[in-house]
Amino acid sequence: MDIIISNSSGKPIYEQIVDQIKCQIIDGSLSAGEPLPSMRALAQSLRISVITTKRAYNDLEAEGFIETVAGKGCFVAARDPSLLHEANLKAVEDHMRKAVEKAKSGGVSKEELTEILEILYEGE
Repeated sequence: MDIIISNSSGKPIYEQIVDQIKCQIIDGSLSAGEPLPSMRALAQSLRISVITTKRAYNDLEAEGFIETVAGKGCFVAARDPSLLHEANLKAVEDHMRKAVEKAKSGGVSKEELTEILEILYEGE
C-alpha cells in the first residue's frame, strides 16, 4: 500500500490517507480481505501521529471501506459491486466538475470539452 503525504496540500493529513486508501480499494490495488498496516505501523512509516491514522481508519470504517477485527487488525471490506460502481461514478463526477469549471474559466466551449472527452475516452 502506497501513501504519499503532501505538506503543501490544503487537505488535512487524515483526509489524504482516506482518499488514497479509497482510491486503491476502488481501482483494485487493495482487494477485499487484504490486511492494512496497523495504525502504529502506518503512523511510523508516514512519520505522523497515531491519532491521525486512527481518525483515517475510523472514517474509512464508517464509510464501509474497511473493517476492524478485534485482535487481528483492519482489513479491506468486501464491497458490493454496485457500491464500487457508485463510488467510481462519484469520483469521475468530481473530476469532471473540476474540468468543467476549468473549461468555463478558460473559455473552452461545451462542444470543445465534449470533443476532448470523446477523444480521451476512445484513447486516440
